Amino acid sequence: MTVGLFVPCYIDQLYPDVARATLDLLERMGYEVIIPEGQTCCGQPMANSGYERITAPVADRMARLFVDCDWVVAPSGSCVHHIRDHYDRFDPTPALEHLRTRTVELCEFLSRKDAPALPGTHFPYKTGLHNSCHGVRGLGLSTPSERMEPHRSLPEQLLSRVTGIELVPLGRPDECCGFGGTFAVKQACLSSVMGRDRLRDHAENGVDVITGTDTSCLMHLEGLARTDRLPLRFLHIAQILNHRAEPVQPGVL
Repeated sequence: MTVGLFVPCYIDQLYPDVARATLDLLERMGYEVIIPEGQTCCGQPMANSGYERITAPVADRMARLFVDCDWVVAPSGSCVHHIRDHYDRFDPTPALEHLRTRTVELCEFLSRKDAPALPGTHFPYKTGLHNSCHGVRGLGLSTPSERMEPHRSLPEQLLSRVTGIELVPLGRPDECCGFGGTFAVKQACLSSVMGRDRLRDHAENGVDVITGTDTSCLMHLEGLARTDRLPLRFLHIAQILNHRAEPVQPGVL
């Protein structure tokens, strides 16, 4: 099985350790991973700004780059959701349909019934899980609380296999952090208030580390935490599952 690793543009530019952790984790599990050269952006920022149609060449390039992969895996729920649910606006070439139907978020891929066991990881910290909107309501990684259905969460199931971790329950487990891509730019004040609400929920429940499936949301929360000098650390779930996390240092960031 050949797995193509899609590295979203903001991870490539700002958080390369998340991509490295994802690659290392998949290879440790026995997958043959390729990272096609020439990757750029999936087109989500432009599409969110109202320019979806002009991103067709971006989608076509993505499709051609990953056409030989059995699966395409990305450590980003929002990018995966964009590819799966928005690329249907473009001409349905075989390569594009292959990309749409074979692209999955990392936790989805690791939770497949035939997936190998995760490598042993020890992470002895109180950890809060931020459930990103695209992951919850777009990809179904966990059950939205408003549906009043039995609780299910793929990220929680994966984190429960990590020894030493204390996954802390939150008051509002799937409330939006306020990032929303261009929303955080166009509605900066509202976005910051929403983000600080999420940070307060984590801080009041005594977490040391905040994790999640979308580095974009973690980036937004981390920026606010640094501004407010909150003693919190932020790690993508791949970094915890791969034991690439640095020791959590006490005190103010």
